[in-house]
Amino acid sequence: QVTLRAGAELDAHQVNQYTLTLRAACPGEDEVEERLFVRVTVGQVLRCDAPFASAEGDMVQVLADTAPRTPLYAVLPQPLGGLTVSGGCPRVLQPPQAGAALGTVGPRAWRLRNHDTPLALTRRGLVLAPASGFDPSKDTQTYRLEIDVMDRHGHNCSGVVTVEVLPSRRPRVTFLEPQRAVTVPEGTGPLEVVTQVHASGDNIRYAIVAPTVPALFTIDEVTGEIRSTCQLEVAHARLLIRAYNVLHPTDHATTVLNITVQGTDQRAPSCIPALSVSRVPETVSPGSTLVTLRCTDPAGAEGGLRYALEGPPASRSRFRMEGPRLQVNSTLDYDSEAVAAVGFQFTATVVVTAGGQPPRSTFVPVFVTVTPVNEFTPTCPNGAAFTGAAFPVLETAAFGSTVGRVAGTDRDYPLDSLEYSLEGGPGPAQPFSIDTRTGEIRVVGPLDSQRHKSYRLTVRLTDTRNDLDPAKRRSRLCDVAVRLQAVPDQAPVCTPEVQELRMTARLGGRQPVTRLACQGSPDGAALAYAVAGGNEDGRFQLEGNTLFYLPDDLAEPRTFVLLVEVWGGPGVPRRSTVVALVVHITPQSTPVTPSTTTRHMTLRKEPLVVMRTEAAWHPPAWFVAVLTVSGALLLAALGCVARSLLCSEQGQGLTATFCSSRSNQDPDKTLGKSKCVPWRRGRAPCRGHGWAPWGPGTLSHLSSAQGQFDGCARDPRTGRDHLFNSVTGARRWI
Repeated sequence: QVTLRAGAELDAHQVNQYTLTLRAACPGEDEVEERLFVRVTVGQVLRCDAPFASAEGDMVQVLADTAPRTPLYAVLPQPLGGLTVSGGCPRVLQPPQAGAALGTVGPRAWRLRNHDTPLALTRRGLVLAPASGFDPSKDTQTYRLEIDVMDRHGHNCSGVVTVEVLPSRRPRVTFLEPQRAVTVPEGTGPLEVVTQVHASGDNIRYAIVAPTVPALFTIDEVTGEIRSTCQLEVAHARLLIRAYNVLHPTDHATTVLNITVQGTDQRAPSCIPALSVSRVPETVSPGSTLVTLRCTDPAGAEGGLRYALEGPPASRSRFRMEGPRLQVNSTLDYDSEAVAAVGFQFTATVVVTAGGQPPRSTFVPVFVTVTPVNEFTPTCPNGAAFTGAAFPVLETAAFGSTVGRVAGTDRDYPLDSLEYSLEGGPGPAQPFSIDTRTGEIRVVGPLDSQRHKSYRLTVRLTDTRNDLDPAKRRSRLCDVAVRLQAVPDQAPVCTPEVQELRMTARLGGRQPVTRLACQGSPDGAALAYAVAGGNEDGRFQLEGNTLFYLPDDLAEPRTFVLLVEVWGGPGVPRRSTVVALVVHITPQSTPVTPSTTTRHMTLRKEPLVVMRTEAAWHPPAWFVAVLTVSGALLLAALGCVARSLLCSEQGQGLTATFCSSRSNQDPDKTLGKSKCVPWRRGRAPCRGHGWAPWGPGTLSHLSSAQGQFDGCARDPRTGRDHLFNSVTGARRWI
């Protein structure tokens, strides 16, 4: 029995036939060998495509606000028997059209191997989002699905798809107030607007969650308006209202609304002022009273009013109620980040409640604005005075060059809001200016290190916009030192600048050539020397201002042109002078007229510009190609003309070559073995249809077909032999 090896895959497009050699033998008998041919035909099999069938599987990324039961991924059957997978973020999949051919091996079952996932797999191979949607409050979530696919013939394949749920980018649904209290008068008619709730978010809808069946109020699901359902009597209702995103119901928020229906004789207390707006400086001390409320109860009850402060935690921690007085509870620091975060304004609500059943309350909004006070003096960069460092600057600094920057600080808000100025202003004794905004010091005049080694500047730091009164400003003086770096006034001077020297090379150690006489800056700074050119082979050595020649095997007199650069100290930019040395070296064995004359020349420093114009023609590439092709065609034409002339001369008596056959066989078969002999026109080589005797041996009689050629010749150009008819000019190549 021959079976298919486990794990083997057959592909008729690669191998369509296998030849198996089988050997069998019975005990005591000879071995028998036979061959088995296995033909593989093209068939439809079930195969999962990559990356679904890979080890890592396919990846799908969706947002957390994806609607429930949304198709996220699909394993689709194809007419050729394979499987196509598709996914997206999310991707809406279209079902096959009616009557579309799905093949005979289409999948009949999709199965999840792992069931610890909220995702669902349909009977058509669709991976759906959870029925309740994804949890938007969580961070990135990952679900791994292992899917098995089987067709009607029992063939199967499997793959893996990973669904990564990303956090939603849309705004969340939120209520600005988690709880509200509303009071309405008794006798309010049906469908009158009692109040309105508002939530932030997208596609907002509203609903009353509790009580489940509200008896007194209803809500408009679009606008959030709450209306009465009947004529109201004295009562109290507590409504739990939910706001949600209609496209993503899992995104929702709730608020509590307390509605009190008061009788006509139970009006809320009245207060003066009904709205409190205060402006206080940041230096106000804790315990200071900002406003005193004067409230009365219409029912006439005295001493039964209670005062409470409500609002954000930042407001409740900085203010308190002492009876009807609103007081400061803690410092109001305008320069702190917490006060800046609320825009320097605190909001709160004073709730004034009167006794009785139900309690009657009045709400007084309070707005407190904190104003700045200039409390702190600006500070120099390194403390009270900036004396710890100095700014270096070259005495050749150009106009507008930056020397340094003074970075003062100020703790008043806005932080480091300073203006900079120089005491005394720019002048000959103080050739500097300072940027009023950035504190950068710049050069605005000539600098001379001979008169001033350094400058001492006094910078004034003045704060701005730190007080409600612009006239209240603080300032501080800071000392700044500017140290000048001297630069040599001129380049070194060498005398002469060009020298022509002659010397005889002797055997032994190095020979001195010349000593350069150069003078640098007046302060006597040392000069530096270096060979800048002409010493590529290393025959000369420079030590200080002395040039040495290193003897070698110089065979003939030779002239060297050396360029020596001389410069001053390490200043920037470096100023240097170049000295030219023309040295004529004569070997010791070479006779030369003794000369001790040293010629010194001083060249002008003006550069000599020599201009020479050369006419040149550079044809384009296409012109060169056309010219080359034309020349080749011309040479070919000349060759053809010469060949024609040679052929005409052969017809007028040139020597040709005749070939005689040594056999009586068919000439077409024996011409390859013919013997060719010279022949000149006028000699009759043929008689009738045969060859005349010529040379040693006898010529065979040619057939009638061969008789149409009466000569044999060799082409002078190609060297090939051919038969020809001297009358008609016909030829046949051998």
